[in-house]
Amino acid sequence: MDITLIRTFLEVSATGSFVSASARLFVTQSAVSLRVQRLEEALGHPLFTRSKAGAELTPAGKEFERYALSMVKIWAEARQQIAIPDGFSRSLTIGAQYSLWPRLGFRWIDALRRDVPDLSLHAEIGMPDRLTRFLVEGVVQTALMYTPQMRPGLRVEELLADELILVAGWARPEMAQVAARYVYVDWGAEFTQAHAIKLPDLCNSGVSLTLGALAADFIANRGLAGYVPARYAKRALDAGVLHLVADAPTFHYPAWVVWREDVDETLAAQAAAALTTVVAEIDRSQSDVLSELALISEDHEVETFGSSHLIFHK
Repeated sequence: MDITLIRTFLEVSATGSFVSASARLFVTQSAVSLRVQRLEEALGHPLFTRSKAGAELTPAGKEFERYALSMVKIWAEARQQIAIPDGFSRSLTIGAQYSLWPRLGFRWIDALRRDVPDLSLHAEIGMPDRLTRFLVEGVVQTALMYTPQMRPGLRVEELLADELILVAGWARPEMAQVAARYVYVDWGAEFTQAHAIKLPDLCNSGVSLTLGALAADFIANRGLAGYVPARYAKRALDAGVLHLVADAPTFHYPAWVVWREDVDETLAAQAAAALTTVVAEIDRSQSDVLSELALISEDHEVETFGSSHLIFHK
């Protein structure tokens, strides 16, 4: 049976919509409908009840879903096992959002190469929807993301508390100078809400970016200002390419690691241990940045908003 048909079925099931499934799969809605029709013809039963509200699984569809999940998992495992290069005995595929690869995902791979030399590694990038689909299908075994989605067979753990800091591409920046050069970097609904409350004067920026940590390069190269993760900005701060804005609040922005529950226990433990080591190093570097920000700020305190509470760094 064509694995593409099964993956399309699972996407429609997950989204409850042929339109949403087509957007996630980057194909037309008619292609999604045709794939589901072919699958229904092969099984001899309708899998979805279609309506203006979307697509709902039929009893046969609900029964088939668990087999579909098993089939894509077995297919992914077979591909990974066959693809393991000579000299390696195991494999692990890691996914992450773009902003979590630099300073975190890449360091995790470095630690795994050092600590688990028989492990073949593969990396994927994507937004949470894509990464979650890959996790469910078994294409990746673990993923780093800011907005995880709970699904059966997945385990979600808070990994680290990224701190979003206001940086500028010119020396000795002050809050009074920021408005004229400010770029709004969109870090999601919670950031938007906190930003509007704490920094209302910066809400009308003429430039808005949904580029995550990539915005740091844009800001630095054009003498602008905006919010980026402290761990990502540290190297540029140390090099004098970016500069901390005194008295600017920071925003608490947690990152998560998602695991497939069926990952081999020994491998999962080794990968988790390597990740814990990397996170500890990141926490230290981030603390250094926050301490420096507190040092140059009034009363040597920095307000941090996020996760529904207020924190002070000293």
